[in-house]
Amino acid sequence: MSSIPIGVTVNGQDHEFADELTVRELLTRLGLPDQGVAVAVDGAVFPKSRWDSPVGRGWEIEVLTAVQGG
Repeated sequence: MSSIPIGVTVNGQDHEFADELTVRELLTRLGLPDQGVAVAVDGAVFPKSRWDSPVGRGWEIEVLTAVQGG
């Protein structure tokens, strides 16, 4: 039985993954940090306490990095 790819958009770029992955694994696969960032899913903050939850098909994900300075 073949699995259906999981398609998501991260920071405006479309990605497809062959297997289920968590938000934390998504950040790792895309080379994004998991410290000093905030994640939003479909426009709502996705708390770090839920980063071990599976990514859903069609999610619009934004990864925002804290920037120092004024």
